[in-house]
Amino acid sequence: MTDKHALRAGVVGLGMIGGGVAVSLARSGRVPTVYDIRPDASADLAGVPDPLGSPAQVAEASDVVMVAVVNADQAREVIDGEKGLLSAAHPGLTIVLLATVALPVVHELAGLCARHGVGFLDCGVTPGDKAAENGMVAIVGGEHATVDATLPVLDDWSKKVVHCGPPGAGMATKIARNVITYGSWRTVAEATAVARAAGVDPARLAEVIDTADPEGRTLLQLLRMHGPDGILPEAVGRQVEPLMTKDLDAARDLATALAVDVPLVDVVRTRARQTLGLGDEPSPAERDPHQYGLEMMDQVYGPGFSTAVQGSSDPFTTETVDYLFAQVWGREGLSVRDRRLLTLGVAATVGRPELIQIIANGGLVNGELTADELREAVLHLAVYTGWCKATATQAGVTAAIDAHTAAHPPTAQEQK
Repeated sequence: MTDKHALRAGVVGLGMIGGGVAVSLARSGRVPTVYDIRPDASADLAGVPDPLGSPAQVAEASDVVMVAVVNADQAREVIDGEKGLLSAAHPGLTIVLLATVALPVVHELAGLCARHGVGFLDCGVTPGDKAAENGMVAIVGGEHATVDATLPVLDDWSKKVVHCGPPGAGMATKIARNVITYGSWRTVAEATAVARAAGVDPARLAEVIDTADPEGRTLLQLLRMHGPDGILPEAVGRQVEPLMTKDLDAARDLATALAVDVPLVDVVRTRARQTLGLGDEPSPAERDPHQYGLEMMDQVYGPGFSTAVQGSSDPFTTETVDYLFAQVWGREGLSVRDRRLLTLGVAATVGRPELIQIIANGGLVNGELTADELREAVLHLAVYTGWCKATATQAGVTAAIDAHTAAHPPTAQEQK
């Protein structure tokens, strides 16, 4: 390849990332040749020349070409199309793919380049909005020799180059980084919903997080606790587990009480032991059946419901907890909502409004059934159980709806 001080750079695709890379290169004194399907794409890019007529022309005038397109099909066209980069390949040319594509596509394109004697690097980048400020991290996968030879150009547009491993490693690292990004967004969405439902201004939540964790140390704490082998030490996992499960149980209880849907919290709680490297969660059969039954009662009828029977040792109550809730309600074959509807139907046949109220209230508290759905269920059951018994069902459902509405008044938006 050309002397590192004279390496010629090219950029294909002048969107936010590619355009920013081109600007950073120009600022560094390594003015790139560029191509974009828009003839005027460089008009507002400081120091960047007009686009050439094709990717092939960029290849002819460059030693290292950054490809910043949107998807795999565009990458294939730019690299291996009729007037693509490979059609004008010359000894020493290296193609650096900045687009986020699936790993098989990376290997496919790397193979195409290898057959033409062209170097190839997969290079995830972040954060994209800092591309024009030499502010991105280059997350690189490829052979050491290719990375070393290309490094002067990469250094000219990035603030740091991280060589993650062989071909594909850069893309895999970028994809994993995206999981953390968007997974944390979902976490923030659920946490904000709980805070807002509890009457907390989300700005105050943001203030607490910014002040307590300004550099995001907590976000990556699990990763940093891993040992040299990349595995969390079991002793650390066992130390963290009680606090983690306690805090997540509190989050689930609050979300349930506020009728906020938090599916990610539920998954995180269910897989807490897996997260900490302690193996799978024990099945209900492997757990203390009585404790599991009490937890299931609260899951069915709302937080705190089981307190009425805790400490009781009479045979009927014991079997209600250990068998009815731990072994029947706790089975995986039907959802809690399905079992609730079945139980509601049976309760309707005995004409006990107080039982109906308990069952209906559980559905409202858990967000499984709306008031309108319960009223519709009353009408449906009336046809099958008889109108007289349905009056008891109607009374129980109405009492549950009234109590739930009093405890959770609708917002102004919901009343519209």
